[in-house]
Amino acid sequence: MRNPCSAAYGPSGKHSSMSRLEFEPGLTSYRVPSPRSPILHELVCSRLAETPGPAYWIDAGNTASPQVLYDCASSPRVLDSLRIARSFTAYQHHSIVRRMVENATLRTSLIVAPNVVSRYRDDDVPPWEREELLAASLETLAELGRALEIPVLVTTSSDEAEATVSEHADHTVECVRTREGVRLEGDGAETMGYWRGSYWQTTIPYWVDCCGVADRIDPVVTAADRGLLDMYPEPGGSSGEALSNPETEVSG
Repeated sequence: MRNPCSAAYGPSGKHSSMSRLEFEPGLTSYRVPSPRSPILHELVCSRLAETPGPAYWIDAGNTASPQVLYDCASSPRVLDSLRIARSFTAYQHHSIVRRMVENATLRTSLIVAPNVVSRYRDDDVPPWEREELLAASLETLAELGRALEIPVLVTTSSDEAEATVSEHADHTVECVRTREGVRLEGDGAETMGYWRGSYWQTTIPYWVDCCGVADRIDPVVTAADRGLLDMYPEPGGSSGEALSNPETEVSG
């Protein structure tokens, strides 16, 4: 995990957010704002920069844009260990997932399957078969992550797809689009800042992580300690006048 205090490696302008993520073993479902959201590319490049070993990207919908990956990588060499396999049908996608059983090892750093549901919604696959293929693919990916203790990242961009994947996911992360950028919410995820082209717009969690949390101070006690409150007013003084009781006060 990257120390968030030193995570601001974006003076080159390549990164839109500074996020801290615990890459937990097993299947993690990311709800992204759009099918080709670059937040996944940023997370993958962050993982590859910190963890050696081969990584596998099972592509669907041409999400694996080389240009976006190079823009997100701190160095082109970070992507040397990434292997991308593109699928164009549900059968191809399922076949690639099954090949992961043979290719993935304990040295594997990451498996990524963006838009994991999309290929199984094509009209060329009978409804009964698409559900079986999808369930088998998701279960295979989840079991790979658990057995090898490696993170497996999949993305969804609709409520229906999210509901389907959540049945097999060990963790979930919501990628929320904000005015500043994409904010991560969920298991082991936190956004620490946003890149504004020439500077970082940091967040409160960033400074809490760097500096810690100050003890809660009662403002009344603090004011009294500084002599700003007259806690023991003199009888009959201006500050010691009794307050009128609306129930006993008599007019006239």
